[in-house]
Amino acid sequence: MLIRKLIKATVSIAIGLTFSASVFAADAPLTGRAKEIAERFAAADKNHDGKLTLAEAKAGMPRIAEAFDKIDTDNRGYLTLEQIQEVAANAP
Repeated sequence: MLIRKLIKATVSIAIGLTFSASVFAADAPLTGRAKEIAERFAAADKNHDGKLTLAEAKAGMPRIAEAFDKIDTDNRGYLTLEQIQEVAANAP
């Protein structure tokens, strides 16, 4: 009984710490290349919906437009900042 309580408490603490870390990471200010990409994305996203269409990419982020279909793996017709940041983070 005591062991079960300890296990539940440990799991609860681990989940809480994981959640807290992800919240703090999401609130962390962008720096360097990530900040530059976020700024360019915001400028290119003309309707400010958080989605970059191919037309918006062509006008504001031409290198992203060239790779649009490769990045849009779900074929949704738009890209998010997170998708572009992920591609940039994995680029050589």
